Amino acid sequence: MTPRTYPAGVPCWVDTTQPDVDAAVSFYSGLFGWTFEDVMPPGAPGRYLIAKLDGQDAAGLGSGVGLGGDAEAAWSTYIAVDDADAGVRRLVAAGATLVAGPEDAGEGGRDAALADPQGAGFHVWQARRRPGAQAVNVPGAWNFSDLHTPDPGAAVGFYRDAFGWEIDDLGFGLMVRRPGYGDHLAATVDPDIRNRQAGISAPPGFEDAVAWVAATGPDKPARWHVTFTVADRDRTAADAAGLGAEVLRTDDTEWTREALIRDPQGAVFSVSQFTPPSG
Repeated sequence: MTPRTYPAGVPCWVDTTQPDVDAAVSFYSGLFGWTFEDVMPPGAPGRYLIAKLDGQDAAGLGSGVGLGGDAEAAWSTYIAVDDADAGVRRLVAAGATLVAGPEDAGEGGRDAALADPQGAGFHVWQARRRPGAQAVNVPGAWNFSDLHTPDPGAAVGFYRDAFGWEIDDLGFGLMVRRPGYGDHLAATVDPDIRNRQAGISAPPGFEDAVAWVAATGPDKPARWHVTFTVADRDRTAADAAGLGAEVLRTDDTEWTREALIRDPQGAVFSVSQFTPPSG
């Protein structure tokens, strides 16, 4: 099977830090059907597990050691770069704050944690053996990440300069495009992408979509938010509640049925059932 790869500037991975790793494994395996592979060597500080869906890498789950101790529960988004060290220098010069790294993550790649000028945390990932999420856009897998920020204009300016992103205002949201990503997908793992999207009347340029930007109130901190695909929003919300999570709200849009969920240790994420107007 051809591995899914991510050009520079494309979000490529998500993971969650959890104070109680074993409890998080129990919750997410029950919710999404994930299995887990422990990738930390014996005796290493902290823990890091790769969540797998049908044998494919889906997300990461760790204790957060290396980010200043056991971090609070949260989901993080990683953006692909060709060179983590050069990327960090460029991002810091553009106004980002370096939180941790760059440092090697075993043989998988090289990682650094940063915060953008509005304070939203993200990682950059220089892939080696692990190019990024392999299970995506199927039930139980990562769907997309979106940036919640009180100042979309300033945020868009930073990320456009940092990663070459372009932003389209579709009326119902700000779509982030990485020009050329659709060509990359068509040439590698998704040759039918344009025909499939034409069949559901997707917005122009949707094949290049890599994220979304959402405006928040001025009293809300900027952050990156993670959404997972599900087959049935209501069933997943009920399952999450049964596993000890809190369903914060549900929303229906023209294209999706969504639920905002806080897991038992406090990490917030969304699930989304795709319901396009064309059916």
